[in-house]
Amino acid sequence: MVEQSSEVPISGPGKPAVSLSDTGPGSMETEKKLAAALAELVGTEHVPAESHFFTDLGANSLVMAQFCARLRKNPDLPSPSIRDIYRHPTIRSLTAALAPAAPAAPATGTANGTPVPAPVVPPVRVTRASRLTHLMCGTSQLLIFLVYSLVSGFVTAAGYEWIAAGSGALEIYLRSLVFGSGGFLALCAFPVVAKWLLIGRWKPGEFPIWGLTYLRFWFVKALLHANPMVFLAGTPLYVLYLRALGARIGKGVTILSRSVPVCTDLLTVGAGTVIRKESFFLGYRAHAGLIQTGPVTLGRDVYIGEKTVLDIDTSMGDGAQLGHTSSLHRGQAVPDGRHWHGSPAEPTHIDYLRIAPAKVGTGRRAWFGLVTMLQMIFLYVPLAIGGVYMFFTEVPAVGKRLDPETAALSRSQLITDALAVSLALFCGFVVLAVVALYAVPRLVGLVVKPDRTYPLYGFRYAAHRATARLTNIKFFAWLFGDSSYIVHYLRAIGYDLSRIEQTGSNFGTEMGHETPLLVSVGTGTMVADGLSVVNADYSSTSFRLSRVTIGPRNFLGNNIAYPAGGRTGDNCLLATKVMIPLDGEVREGVGLLGSPSFEIPRSVDRDSRFDHLRSGETLRTRLAAKNRYNLRSMALMLFVRWLHTFGLTLLALASIDLYGVIGDVVIAVYLALTLALSTAYYILLERCLLRFRRLRPELCSIYDRRFWQIERLWKVPSHWLNIFNGTPFKALVWRLMGVRIGSRVFDDGCYVTDRTLAVIGDECTLNAGTKIQCHSQEDGTFKSDGITLGAGCTLGVAAHVHYGVTMGDGSVLAPDSFLMKGEEVPPNAHWGGNPAVDMPEAGSRPGGPGRAVQATGATAAATS
Repeated sequence: MVEQSSEVPISGPGKPAVSLSDTGPGSMETEKKLAAALAELVGTEHVPAESHFFTDLGANSLVMAQFCARLRKNPDLPSPSIRDIYRHPTIRSLTAALAPAAPAAPATGTANGTPVPAPVVPPVRVTRASRLTHLMCGTSQLLIFLVYSLVSGFVTAAGYEWIAAGSGALEIYLRSLVFGSGGFLALCAFPVVAKWLLIGRWKPGEFPIWGLTYLRFWFVKALLHANPMVFLAGTPLYVLYLRALGARIGKGVTILSRSVPVCTDLLTVGAGTVIRKESFFLGYRAHAGLIQTGPVTLGRDVYIGEKTVLDIDTSMGDGAQLGHTSSLHRGQAVPDGRHWHGSPAEPTHIDYLRIAPAKVGTGRRAWFGLVTMLQMIFLYVPLAIGGVYMFFTEVPAVGKRLDPETAALSRSQLITDALAVSLALFCGFVVLAVVALYAVPRLVGLVVKPDRTYPLYGFRYAAHRATARLTNIKFFAWLFGDSSYIVHYLRAIGYDLSRIEQTGSNFGTEMGHETPLLVSVGTGTMVADGLSVVNADYSSTSFRLSRVTIGPRNFLGNNIAYPAGGRTGDNCLLATKVMIPLDGEVREGVGLLGSPSFEIPRSVDRDSRFDHLRSGETLRTRLAAKNRYNLRSMALMLFVRWLHTFGLTLLALASIDLYGVIGDVVIAVYLALTLALSTAYYILLERCLLRFRRLRPELCSIYDRRFWQIERLWKVPSHWLNIFNGTPFKALVWRLMGVRIGSRVFDDGCYVTDRTLAVIGDECTLNAGTKIQCHSQEDGTFKSDGITLGAGCTLGVAAHVHYGVTMGDGSVLAPDSFLMKGEEVPPNAHWGGNPAVDMPEAGSRPGGPGRAVQATGATAAATS
């Protein structure tokens, strides 16, 4: 039968009078209400039931997120997710898809004539610490830092006095060798000793944040993160180190991730397993004011992809695989031989282990580990220590002070020497790094060929690791990113960028790769921050480099891992945290969202309103103005970084005068002042750039001066924030930077962009790797808005919150989830997934129904 009308006319003040074909009383009524809600949001009087939300009505993901939030507040209507919206983009198809889930009665129903109340969401119990406990914990952490600095000062002073007593370059080298190697081994051994003395063996359980048990936990975690062994991830030495900390790890395991597991006794890894970089398998999580610990169990020959999260109480059986950009939520267990991907993970047929094994025995691993350690002890450490000593003794302000017969220098001489030293250090680093960045990748490319499989732990593997470390120095991407000059830097280190269509923001300030020589990016493509080009495949015994090609006219959002063989082509929108597909047809002219990904519209009307600024004479004029502004920003930030170096150098030289007065304690004072002054310096810098005002929500072109000012803010260094993780001082620093943050907030490694747009309530819990991002920049359009986290909210490990989001009091966002722009999470709700939806967790206590069942044979495999 042909339907007569599909339009929904509006009558009355904001109320619809629906005229639909007769598809059943229930569905008609639901269509009326859905159409009424959407009509108010899109500002139209007629909502055709068969019209496409995005192409016909001009809606966008923000509007549809608000639409979903409005429906959730009405108990008479179904509650669609944003995934439902994209899969069923009309009123009629959405109604049909959600019909089975629609409630039969409003808020209450009847059973045998007896009223049945609507289900009540139980509140999340947040463990609240007292103000005194919070204060005592912060005070104890400060005292621990000061004592650690004092001991470091005494040891450093004694070592350099002993080195100074040597005569000649050879003796200074030998003394530097003894002191440096002893210090290196002590730094490696101290966390192991502290862990066994303070903790013993980690066990599944939970304890309150800010208490005495937490203080011991934080101390061990801080020591592990500051440990030089972290830089040896990807070598057999790192595996041995984790074993010394209590982890049960089998033979032939390769761990490339620098995310150090803290509760190592709860980690079991079977023989032959490989764990890719940027993966979290911590053995703990922070949840509602508690630290919860639980096992992570991996069987034999397991593969863990890049940018993955393994929550506590998870397991994978022998031969199982977890794809890139994926996660296992608490209680998930992957059976033997199965392949899973997504967040939370689900079964797939894709084989992520795409490289043949090589012959790598115990002898090869032992030899590589031994050579690595010998290089560290006999080359890098003594040259660093002896080189610093030799360098500073040639500085008059230092050399004369070390001579007891020389009078103290004047203030003008001190400043002159500080200028000379800081300029030599700063400019020397920049010049040497530029030369190395251009030469090293090309030299290594002569011996490590693409599409050839090489065994791990040999010369080619060492050369590849050196290239990856050197070409991923963040300084230059930070300096050139978000400007026209980033493309010249990327070309210089080896990127193939085809014919460049300059936008002035082709790439952001954060990106990574395995090798720059095998990255191709098509014409007109723009990339936001956090791109990781995965152009190396690994097994536990072999590696292979392959070219990664990103097509033309693409836009890539934040925090994306793009692997070799990604099935995307021309003119694609790849949303934040999207999983790049490795199977099926090549996607072109579409958008991709989620993990696993699904198709969405390539663009919407709101993102094209500034297209007239992106061509012709208008583009040339505005791009030239943006380039001039970006050049001034780059010059300002270089000056700011050098000024910081100069200040620390001046403080160091001035401290030498005090060395003979107050002795070794001067070094401890210098370390403490360095942290305090650096923190104050960068906070003041950011506040000055904002003129001590707050940012406002924006919707503008990237060729608008308001956007250039925000780009300049993004260049203010923030790496120093990590030292405050897990302490009350992190929330204090956020407050000083403009975040409206409540009391007793626990921050274990969150990053907040556009600080003055964020609101974080009392006693929130923010896990490691979380990001609160108050902006988005797609295809030349910049959008920003506030983010509000209610009191007692929890963000899981590596969770990502986009702009315009509101989370109700006590709500929880699961690990590795992506909460899309404009979403409204109800109070006490548990959301998860990518994109996030309502997803109650099964079992929130150790031993509850959500606890994972250990994979078959995993424990035995790890100890064999």
